[in-house]
Amino acid sequence: MQKFVEELKQLIPFKDTTDTGDIILIAAKKPQILAYAHVDDIERDTSRRDEWWHIHLTMLSIPLQKMTWTLRTDQLTGKEIFTMGGEERFVKAVDFGRQKTAKQPDTSTLKSKVTTLKRIK
Repeated sequence: MQKFVEELKQLIPFKDTTDTGDIILIAAKKPQILAYAHVDDIERDTSRRDEWWHIHLTMLSIPLQKMTWTLRTDQLTGKEIFTMGGEERFVKAVDFGRQKTAKQPDTSTLKSKVTTLKRIK
């Protein structure tokens, strides 16, 4: 699972934090899952001493599925691979602001092409 997570980190721009409204990537080994979910809400689990959080998610699948997971901060932010039911899981927020964009055209050549056009009535 560790090798798979390292490969994901090379392919997908991730955030270091996870906040309400983020889209997270969920990866699991068994059953083999690679899915996105929307973080609907994050609330502190006050029944525990350590930093545990109730993460309310909507799986971006058809049909949409609501679920709540209880995770520690390191699990929620992708710093730690964790287990659920004995199976490994990885969760981390995707950073859509860091996506690679297509190369923008050179405006100097674009302007020279535009000025050579003639207006026809």
